[in-house]
Amino acid sequence: MPNQLRQVIQSLQLSADQGRHEWLEAMINQIPDYIYAKDLEGRFLFANDAVLRDNGLTELDQLLGKTDFDFHPSEAALKIAAVERQVIETGKPDLGIEELALGSEDRWLMMSRLPLRDMHGRTIGVVGMSRDITDRKKGEQLMQAQARLLELVATGVALDQVLSELILMIEGQADEIAGSVMMKSEDGQYLTLVSAPSLSEFYKQRIRRVPIGPEMGSCGTAAWTNASVTVMDIAHDPLWRNYLHLVEGVNYNACWSTPIRSSRGDVLGTFALYSPHRSAPNGKLNELIGIAAHLAGIAIERRKTEERVQFLATHDRLTGLPNRHSLDVSLEAALASAKQAGTSLALAFLDLDNFKLVNDTLGHAAGDELLKTVAKRIERVINRDSVVGRIGGDEFVIFSKAPGADLPNAMEMFEAVRSAVAEPVTLNGMALEMSCSMGVATYPQHASEAATLLAHADAAMYQAKETGRDSLKLFSSEMAEKTRQKLAGTEDMRRALRENEFLLHFQPQLNQRSAKIVGVEALVRWQYPTRGLISPAEFIPLAEDSGLIVLLGRWVLREACRQCRRWLADAEPGFRVSVNVSARQFKERTIVADVEAALSDAGLSPQNLELEITESLIMQDLPLAIELMNELAAMGVTLSIDDFGTGYSSLAALKRFPVSKLKIDKSFIADIPRDADSMALTSAIITIARSLGLQIVAEGVETEAQVKFLLESGCDHIQGYLVSRPLPPAELSMFINGSTSDIPPLN
Repeated sequence: MPNQLRQVIQSLQLSADQGRHEWLEAMINQIPDYIYAKDLEGRFLFANDAVLRDNGLTELDQLLGKTDFDFHPSEAALKIAAVERQVIETGKPDLGIEELALGSEDRWLMMSRLPLRDMHGRTIGVVGMSRDITDRKKGEQLMQAQARLLELVATGVALDQVLSELILMIEGQADEIAGSVMMKSEDGQYLTLVSAPSLSEFYKQRIRRVPIGPEMGSCGTAAWTNASVTVMDIAHDPLWRNYLHLVEGVNYNACWSTPIRSSRGDVLGTFALYSPHRSAPNGKLNELIGIAAHLAGIAIERRKTEERVQFLATHDRLTGLPNRHSLDVSLEAALASAKQAGTSLALAFLDLDNFKLVNDTLGHAAGDELLKTVAKRIERVINRDSVVGRIGGDEFVIFSKAPGADLPNAMEMFEAVRSAVAEPVTLNGMALEMSCSMGVATYPQHASEAATLLAHADAAMYQAKETGRDSLKLFSSEMAEKTRQKLAGTEDMRRALRENEFLLHFQPQLNQRSAKIVGVEALVRWQYPTRGLISPAEFIPLAEDSGLIVLLGRWVLREACRQCRRWLADAEPGFRVSVNVSARQFKERTIVADVEAALSDAGLSPQNLELEITESLIMQDLPLAIELMNELAAMGVTLSIDDFGTGYSSLAALKRFPVSKLKIDKSFIADIPRDADSMALTSAIITIARSLGLQIVAEGVETEAQVKFLLESGCDHIQGYLVSRPLPPAELSMFINGSTSDIPPLN
């Protein structure tokens, strides 16, 4: 081949090699990931444009031949050199390592380093690649934060803490923003600041309480519209021109806000973000605002539900007055104050006359309306140092909390109460004039303890009833005769225990979905020789007062376990008998030994026994209750909270108890489906119980409509007359074996 032709060919080859090299370099420079190569001494041999930009350089020549020590602090450069030296020495790549970017607290890179080899396989340096994974890491952090927030909500953590973490979660997803949550006031006229962890105290003071309306004065109130996200330019929006003083010294020029809504669509408040930039939020931030508002809605709605349930635990659901337990606590405190001050205390027990006639004639709705009216009238006339509460039915208790109230003044107030109750009232178009009977007992003249004082006032009230109603009676020694009769009743009960006059009936518990009887509740009855079958409502209070409940409870446990053992052959797997436990059994610490003895005597597994414990029992001595409950749970016995919603504990306290079942009190079920509040509260209790991993049993189920609602709400287990009345053991055996038609067909 002529030399001239050979030179032409070589020139063309060199030109092609150079073109391929330039094409490859251009392609690598288009890659957003960082790519570089270094020699054995850590000197840069090559880097793409992404590396140059990240180090503040514009030309590759500015980087070639230099090391990381020329661009980064020594400590950071040493860490890089150590990793790369290990790759060079071992020949093993270091792949997929997630690290914070140098000099950053929130920027993440995924780093990979590989040996750089020549054509003979010798290691001559290191090749590094890294990718910015900040968005992915923030996404992971967002998901983790959402899960934590939902956990905080479910476990009853304080609302302000939940909302603060929510705001910080959103602030962590974007730069230079600060957030706030404002809630609607009870009267619906204002928004009040609940949480704004990053806003200055100066600004928080100015938006702590702002009106809802055309003169708003806070970004948060701007979201009081149907818009998904409201954007306001603080400096230029006409609505804000008169409110620029609110942001003096605060470097925010725009506000983005959105309504916080309940699951039913009601506006609960607003979520707002403040930004130094006058622009609308981008798609990602807009989505974050929606997530924040949704989570805030869940937290606020759950808190309102819990507050409502807690309120009902200490207050009467119908009238809003303190309930029996709350009254007991207040009365004990008032007595303690009176004893310390050496003064007297007067207590009145009030019962409406002929209330049953109103219920029977005009219906329960009219009766409820009457009770609410009476409650308001009593509250209106008693002095501010006095307490009134409803303890059940049409019975109210009134006493003064302040020491030093003398009897004449107290009697004058009680007479004013009688006059207020007697004011005409119209129910269902019928004008009525109600009267009441009242009994009064005083400390220290008639009793020194709360229970005795209540009992004597109750006795005086019955005396007023017996002498013609519509009167007020002061307790006297003659009325103490009833106390003597109570003592006689106690001795009668002792005899009944000795002579085996007590027996058990059992009420089935049904799994609605399987239509199987999965357990029974043991209910004690007294077969009196001359009076016939006596309801526990008559003798259980006497047993509690006298302490005989411990002996009676021990007998119930033994007999229930023995009977359950007989049924196991025909019952469903996991069949349980549930037994109610009294506060006295816990107080005297006999319950653990009694359970062990009953199980051993019957040869019954602990898994087939369930103990029903009331909230008020637990809260009487919380440390002791938890200790004994843990011992029982360790044995394998199932524990359930009985009559949930009528006692003292809160949803947040449930997680402290080793319980696996919750029984919704029949008072919540009775008004379903005609009462929206009962449905909402029952549904909320079911939802929260399920989130805590608790099984739910609804008591007092009597209608198909109640069954349908409970099924749709997620409650599978029911107990009540719709399934069966309490049955003697023989009849229940037939029921379990399917030879009865009492179980209704479920649609």
